[in-house]
Amino acid sequence: MKNNKPQTEQIICRKLRCSRRDFLKSVGLGTVTLAMQGSLSNSALISDKASAQRPNIILILADDLGWAELGCYGNTFNETPNLDKLAAQGTMFTDAYASAPVCSPYRAALMTGQYPARVGITDYLRPNDENHLSTDYITIAEMLKMAGYTTGIIGKWHLTGYANHGAKEVPPTRHGFDEVIVSENRGISGGSYFHPYHFNKEINKRLPGKEYLVDRCNLEAIEFIDRHKDGLFFLYLSHYAVHTRLQGKAELVAKYEKKPGAGRGNKAKQNNPHLAAQLESIDEGVGMIMNKLDELGLAENTVLIFTGDNGGEDSVTSNAPLRAGKSTLYEGGIREPLIIRWPPVVKPGSTCNTPVSNIDFYPTFLHLAGLRPDPTQHLDGVSIFPLLKNPQAKLARSTLYWHYPLKKPHFLGGRSSGAIRQSDFKLIEFFDNGEVELYNLTEDIAEKNNLAEKLPNKAAELQKRLKSWRRDVGAQIPD
Repeated sequence: MKNNKPQTEQIICRKLRCSRRDFLKSVGLGTVTLAMQGSLSNSALISDKASAQRPNIILILADDLGWAELGCYGNTFNETPNLDKLAAQGTMFTDAYASAPVCSPYRAALMTGQYPARVGITDYLRPNDENHLSTDYITIAEMLKMAGYTTGIIGKWHLTGYANHGAKEVPPTRHGFDEVIVSENRGISGGSYFHPYHFNKEINKRLPGKEYLVDRCNLEAIEFIDRHKDGLFFLYLSHYAVHTRLQGKAELVAKYEKKPGAGRGNKAKQNNPHLAAQLESIDEGVGMIMNKLDELGLAENTVLIFTGDNGGEDSVTSNAPLRAGKSTLYEGGIREPLIIRWPPVVKPGSTCNTPVSNIDFYPTFLHLAGLRPDPTQHLDGVSIFPLLKNPQAKLARSTLYWHYPLKKPHFLGGRSSGAIRQSDFKLIEFFDNGEVELYNLTEDIAEKNNLAEKLPNKAAELQKRLKSWRRDVGAQIPD
């Protein structure tokens, strides 16, 4: 665990063009208004009333979790009783999207509220990558920190290269996180689920026996909530699971191997017992968090969110009925489970069919905290607060975009491409050969029936919109 508040304050002050004394003075006034000059004056808390009602925010992110893996989303092999309970107590989104089909771009969008193409991170960052999330951006963690929230990340960051690999490392402490726990300082590929963890060899073991990474992250989350129960907090619990190489706890793997229809080994393409075991460990942590919030009387004043960063690897799971998986812009690569619980606002057991994206978390969290957006930072996302109050509400947006340029195909099969979804229709444009595919997702969720030739005018209209959006965000297509 590392706390670097003074350094973070200096970064924020530099970005907001104010002195540290003014920053500390305004934070000391603390809750109602932030009287800094410059851009922060327009990012001030909206009102005393909003301040008094501001909730804690917990975002639980699973890595490479497919849309169809949870019981509440129709899976009959994996066991997710706590996530199913969370859905029964909150709202479940059927058309929630990741802004990219791989890891780092999703996380850049989460932190900035911008499409990955605008940020300039459109593929996963390699361990020696010189690209990283620039400190010029004011992240959602920094905004919440300025509003009096204690901010913490537990687990995967993946928005920088690492000094251990010769890159310039820009850790979460440089982006507004007060506490950084069980985070990586080396490359994370290949999985590392039992202590010692190859992605951070300095992490000391805390749990008895053979410490399991998911269990460790769950423990740290409970302790974070306990530490900050008397104040506002933002917790970003970013699990490394269920990224391959899949490796569940032996007793749970054995349990799933005995179930009818179980696949064999950690590379099974259907009913993978290791994936199911890992997911059960994540689910157990969700239950622990729900119980802790109940125990502390914080459930009513905490927005609890569960989602994933991109589709499941279709080499180790099936995303059916969705097509393909991670690294592609088909639905299997970008549609994600999303469950949100907030008892005073969200109707229990509700379902929302409105398309949303992880770019929407930033403006939604600002709304929850009673903050106005900073006028110097463009936001592509919109607040989904209206959908929390009424799942049938309409957003002032009907179109979502993707940009996934590759110099060569992804090793999982993804191709260089872009996509647009507007209402029921989705178009994918492949940059490698110029092909265009058009689907009506309401009628064809599996994307089996390409309508590009049957509906050429619709395809041309969406392709024109997609090209216009690329110009707007400065998206580049590789030669």
